[in-house]
Amino acid sequence: MTDRELMNEALAARKMAYAPYSRFMVGAALLAKDGRLFTGCNIENAAYSPSNCAERTAFFSAVKEGVREFEAIAIAGGMADTEDDALDTCTPCGVCRQVMREFCSDDFRIIVHDAAAGLRTYHLSELLPAGFGPENLS
Repeated sequence: MTDRELMNEALAARKMAYAPYSRFMVGAALLAKDGRLFTGCNIENAAYSPSNCAERTAFFSAVKEGVREFEAIAIAGGMADTEDDALDTCTPCGVCRQVMREFCSDDFRIIVHDAAAGLRTYHLSELLPAGFGPENLS
């Protein structure tokens, strides 16, 4: 799957977001190393803390299916009334970065939409330097 195809899946997932409070809709498309695709959207809650990000929704769906190895994730986010081609960069929050660190290597690719530059790719090590992972507990 190409990065553009992965982003198109994230854009489609974004349309399913439940964000009545912030109106900030996010979609994620997670590519497993075995080629399977898992998507997620953000799901808000009136109590705020029970809300869940798109990235974690995708990861938790994959883990539920027994998948533990991942290649890349595409993330698209912005205000509800923003057209897909006008979305600015939306990188994962700190909690999502930590979930990625649990299952992914430092070279895991995080692809984000950038209205000015097209697609931008980061590696997990860039967005979570000196991260704490499972190996720190062994």
